[in-house]
Amino acid sequence: MKSIVLIFSAVCFLFACDSGSKSESAALKAKQATIDSMQNVLAKKAVVDSMNAVMADREAKLKAQNEENDKQIVANNNVAPVATQKRKGWSHTAKGAVVGAGTGAVTGAIINKKRAEGAIVGTLIGAGVGAGTGALVDRSKKKKNGSN
Repeated sequence: MKSIVLIFSAVCFLFACDSGSKSESAALKAKQATIDSMQNVLAKKAVVDSMNAVMADREAKLKAQNEENDKQIVANNNVAPVATQKRKGWSHTAKGAVVGAGTGAVTGAIINKKRAEGAIVGTLIGAGVGAGTGALVDRSKKKKNGSN
């Protein structure tokens, strides 16, 4: 009977040790899976970091290139200034005065028997009326643009 109990206890002990190795191997597999996933995350992070470094390098080169271009533009502007402003056209007052003077001169020369005297008087009267009309147009346009 003692030998049966001893054999039975030895078998139980061996089975108990064997089940521990199965749980231990499962724990090792879980640890290895965790380590592998962490290595994957670190590899992805390394790729992202390297891409960020490449982009930062590109931005630094682009910034340096832009600064160099700005220096060249400033140097060019100091050497030969270029007028880039659009020239203003004639105001309505000036246009009216010129058109009125021309029309007045022709009309005065036709109406008056003394052609030169009529042209001079017509020029003065026509220029005055044309300038006044042009000034009214300029004022109305200024009000229209100012209210918008």
